[in-house]
Amino acid sequence: MPILLAPTDTDLMILHVHGTDKTIQHLRELGIVPAMHCRVLSSEPSGVILRVGDSRLALDINLAKAISVVVA
Repeated sequence: MPILLAPTDTDLMILHVHGTDKTIQHLRELGIVPAMHCRVLSSEPSGVILRVGDSRLALDINLAKAISVVVA
């Protein structure tokens, strides 16, 4: 499911990251790679706030659209 539709405060696993090479590289640099565990802390029409490892990341709608997740 797209991360924008994922439930908040639920353990998730990143299934797939897609988009342009630049988008994929940027997300990889942020630590968002397939098989990584994360949690949606907040979801708004403008984007999401994720917890990935010990970090909190704010992703705009365009970056969030590039991430597919499954419930872990």
